[in-house]
Amino acid sequence: MAAANKLAVLSRSLSSRTQSVKPPIQVFGLEGRYATSLYSAASKLKQLDQVEKDLNALQGALKTSTSLRTAITSPIINKKLMANTLNKAAGELKLAPATANLLGLLAENRRLKNIDSVINAFKIIMAAHRGEVVCEVVTAKPLDSSQTKQLESALRAFLKGNQQLKITSRVDPSIIGGLIVSIGDKYVDMSIASKVKLYTDVITSSA
Repeated sequence: MAAANKLAVLSRSLSSRTQSVKPPIQVFGLEGRYATSLYSAASKLKQLDQVEKDLNALQGALKTSTSLRTAITSPIINKKLMANTLNKAAGELKLAPATANLLGLLAENRRLKNIDSVINAFKIIMAAHRGEVVCEVVTAKPLDSSQTKQLESALRAFLKGNQQLKITSRVDPSIIGGLIVSIGDKYVDMSIASKVKLYTDVITSSA
């Protein structure tokens, strides 16, 4: 079975008589496809809140459990040991069926190393489900209070109706200056690093 078809198992096999539930926001990439399938399955089973709690607990367990982290990230661990570790984790964390199905599907497709990205993508969908607009701001150095207020004011222009803005900040010196903003499904790169690359590519191509 092709990987694309396997993704459908997460939602279709749990509730094959109903149509897929469309998420409130589109999340792109491989992690987005898995998160979308999980949202659809959890919606049908009325397990959205439980699945979100499961994934938060799983993320925490990955940080504290060496055996679980090894089972997920090691390229050489055998399938039997991986299955036993995942089953043990599912039992200890009392995971909902939709969450356990996600782990099984990721394991079958050898995508467990992407679990953290899938969880973060699901969080974005759930934030939109609650009327929150998730925004990540990356800067070369921390913003002061005045800059933060100005940025928040500008970002609120993207909101509609009763939506709430949820901002997270991250410092990455490699962007040199400027900022990178991800808000909802929009991505804006205003970093100096991206401009340097653009100019370098232009110079290289014309040389």
